[in-house]
Amino acid sequence: MKKTAFLCSLALAGVLAGCGNKAQTDAIQTDYTQYVNPFIGAADNGHTFPGATTPFGMIQTSPVTGAFGWRYCSEYVNNDSIIWGFTQTHLNGTGCMDLGDVLVMPATGERTRAWDGYRSKFSKDDEFATPGYYSVVLEEPNVKAELTASPRVALHRYTYHTADSASVLIDLQHGPAWSEGQYHTQVSRCEVQWDDEQTLSGHVRNSVWVHQDYFFVLKFNRPITGHINLPMGEGEKGQRIVACFDMEPGDELLTKIALSTTSVEGARKNMDTELPGWDFEATRQTAKDSWNNYLSRIDVTGTEAEKTNYYTSFYHALIQPNQISDVDGMYRNANDEIVKTSGDAFYSTFSLWDTYRAAHPFYTLMVPEKVDGFVTSLVEQGEAQGFLPIWGLWGKETYTMIANHGVSVIAEAYRKGFRGFDAERAFNMVKRTQTVSHKHKSNWENYMKYGYFPTDLTEVESVSSTLESVYDDYAAADMAKRMGKTEDAEYFSKRADFYKNLFDQETQFMRPRNSDGTWKSPFNPSEVAHAESKGGDYTEGNAWQYTWHVQHDVPGLIALFGGEKPFLNKLDSVFTVELETTQADVTGLIGQYAHGNEPSHHVAYLYAMAGRPERTQELIRQIFETQYRPEPDGLCGNDDCGQMSAWYMFSAMGFYPVDPVSGNYVFGAPQLPKIVLNLADGKSFTVIAEGISADNKYVESITLNGEPYTKNYITHEDILKGGTLVFKMKN
Repeated sequence: MKKTAFLCSLALAGVLAGCGNKAQTDAIQTDYTQYVNPFIGAADNGHTFPGATTPFGMIQTSPVTGAFGWRYCSEYVNNDSIIWGFTQTHLNGTGCMDLGDVLVMPATGERTRAWDGYRSKFSKDDEFATPGYYSVVLEEPNVKAELTASPRVALHRYTYHTADSASVLIDLQHGPAWSEGQYHTQVSRCEVQWDDEQTLSGHVRNSVWVHQDYFFVLKFNRPITGHINLPMGEGEKGQRIVACFDMEPGDELLTKIALSTTSVEGARKNMDTELPGWDFEATRQTAKDSWNNYLSRIDVTGTEAEKTNYYTSFYHALIQPNQISDVDGMYRNANDEIVKTSGDAFYSTFSLWDTYRAAHPFYTLMVPEKVDGFVTSLVEQGEAQGFLPIWGLWGKETYTMIANHGVSVIAEAYRKGFRGFDAERAFNMVKRTQTVSHKHKSNWENYMKYGYFPTDLTEVESVSSTLESVYDDYAAADMAKRMGKTEDAEYFSKRADFYKNLFDQETQFMRPRNSDGTWKSPFNPSEVAHAESKGGDYTEGNAWQYTWHVQHDVPGLIALFGGEKPFLNKLDSVFTVELETTQADVTGLIGQYAHGNEPSHHVAYLYAMAGRPERTQELIRQIFETQYRPEPDGLCGNDDCGQMSAWYMFSAMGFYPVDPVSGNYVFGAPQLPKIVLNLADGKSFTVIAEGISADNKYVESITLNGEPYTKNYITHEDILKGGTLVFKMKN
């Protein structure tokens, strides 16, 4: 059977495209979507959603089982039994609330009941999801609901088995919120009109995480017989409309919902371009083909469970960043101006504090055709708001988390040879971001005066903000050096050493420090800090976790400890000293190590960089066995826009980007017998774990293209050359 990668097909009027290689003319005969389970992570605190989307698309049409509080960041919890309706945009694996735009719900019977009366029970036995498609049977109206999508348009199909008073609720007040009070007040503006007897259009402005404007066109495949406006509750401005239809049992009602950030005409243009007709099965197949075009870029050998874990991780990593520009490139920027992107599309949903670590390095390997567009989008948002995005959503800044890791993403792309973006323009934004203070945790004057963010002059997260900003300084220095900007390189290189100013030799922790140079006291390295709920000097973590946050200079960190032996002794304690915490964002615990939170993700690989690779190898196996299962509650923490998934994919291959900007991937141990990366230029890179088993989890030797390989890392360039990397495994 032929297994090809990057099948280049133009579908949906040229909107969905893969990136071709030498096998481009072959048909994909392996259905890689069969190994994706969209329900993984949809229970506990994984915060994923099971609905239909396309790679990097604006639309994620998915069921809603709740909307109040942190539990419902994705609007769906797998063990719930009631569906509220289906919304068209969702966040994947985040810890914050937003989106959930345009809730629609098919119904039968009384049409004037309260909005919450349209909810329906459902059975898990009647629910199904696969990439690009979702279906469920709603018990109360006895309707089968099916969802699919193009990048900017959702397509629903409702089969009414009982057609008594068939109708559809359109709820424009809905959106996930932190509380029920916010749920009823988050919409500040709502304008709708019936363009004809089949089409409703409008504009909604709301605010939960960001100030969001979305425009929509909602079109039915048959005319309405009438509509009813439900009464608004206290504080509400979003309309709820019940559209009525004349239908017989077994009839199908199709609904298209197109979105835009710019205008109703933008939404209409998106619909007319991407989904002019009503062929549900063709749209579903096109979405599936698009997913296979991407998923086929990696060919995995393993058990069914291992393939499910791997390809679901691949799937989750490709849901975002999301293209939010219209088909003509127009989008609403951070200044609420309608502009045209200078890239292939404008992308948002940049969870950079998470994704700079492994998701963006993964894109540079396996989705290289998107990297220039990602960088250009970061730069465009930076120019609009004055600094690179921290956590970008819907083209706006959420001011969530710390540092400006768009700096790392840009510098990494430049280091790896991407030149489809304006490097001078990009570096100007990098430099401005790292030197001009803005309102969110970036007091560069204090940072330069003291060589760290003093705890007594910094409201929260002083240690974490220092250490993460130091990494961005290193990234800026690397890019400046490669561009021949000697003065800038020297300036940022000095700042990249600021991490040393927070290392307390007595306790051997990165510790909060006052502006007079004294250490903050009392000091409990196990105390978990969280800016949103508890304050403190660390970001969703503690000193045990953040002491190792020196990704760019591990030899320098080892020297602070006094050499490899004390460094390794302290590192051993991370995995043996028990952490007790109820903090929802600090999960997946092995001692003090928290795999459910990103600052820990590189820590197991530090053993390999300090002379004990066997400890890295056994820890990676332990994390695989305890923190990833192919079940709805199988993720130990939020998937965080693909970062948890990217860690899994890299680690399964036997290496990980401890320092993304360096272009080096540090060796651990492969977890699957064979993985083939089908690269963009027709080459392939194969990783083989010879003799791998439950007992054989350690690496005896490594060869690259048949030659002994003794480095503890492999370079990005070595992978792109293609070839075969063989790990000989041992007990």
